Amino acid sequence: MTGTGMLAELVSRGDTVVLSGAGLSTESGIPDYRGPTGRRRAGQPMTYQAFTGDAEARRRYWARSHAGWRHIAGAAPNAGHRVVAELERRGLVGGIITQNVDGLHAAAGAHQVIELHGALDRVVCLSCRARSARTELDRRLRAANPGWEAAPGRVNPDGDAVLDDERVAAFQVVGCPRCGGLLKPDVVFFGENVPRARVDECFALVAGAGLLLVLGSSLTVRSGYRFVQRAAALGVPVAIVNQGATRGDGDAVLTLDAPLGAALTGLLAELDGAASPAR
Repeated sequence: MTGTGMLAELVSRGDTVVLSGAGLSTESGIPDYRGPTGRRRAGQPMTYQAFTGDAEARRRYWARSHAGWRHIAGAAPNAGHRVVAELERRGLVGGIITQNVDGLHAAAGAHQVIELHGALDRVVCLSCRARSARTELDRRLRAANPGWEAAPGRVNPDGDAVLDDERVAAFQVVGCPRCGGLLKPDVVFFGENVPRARVDECFALVAGAGLLLVLGSSLTVRSGYRFVQRAAALGVPVAIVNQGATRGDGDAVLTLDAPLGAALTGLLAELDGAASPAR
């Protein structure tokens, strides 16, 4: 039996929970952190402490994010996202935990999605906690920076684009339209914790799963790897589809080293073949 055939047999039992990472979105033009398109991150990630404590760090973040947001907002779901949504529609996937902040699972039609690290299409005020759409902030930033244009270099999975210092220095940041407070993308920065209630919701999903299917994550960061550890401790089988080795390979009953779009399209074909009556 092929690897996709074995995976189809596991998924066909139902109650699959998907844990997705940046590797699932590379075929949508968004590079990952550690896989074939992301051997080196361009620039250091912003920390919560730097963002809240340093006005120049915030300027740098928002300038780079403003330029990179257009790239993320223009991305479309790929075959992998569409297969996951179709598996949910068929009742084979009961929940999706994504480490991605690009919103592509929902754009593909999936509904039961927990965005572990938040989403770039929302903005939160750190003073009054009001949330608003990123499109509205984009409009305000354009108005505050007439004539400001930047041709970004590499764009990271979190929308952070590489810009030269001159472009950053010329950028003007805006505050909360309600109270004037600091605006932050509604995502979890380095040095910031995922909300406990969100983590508990994910653990509950894993505890009730028949299979934990990891898609496009090296599991290097504990934020995602802990769910593989929990599944293994509970006796929930783990299957991993990723390009390259992962931290969770030793916990998995099946690993596939393959491009995500092709592997998931093959999985769906195997499921359709198994469901077809014999001729």
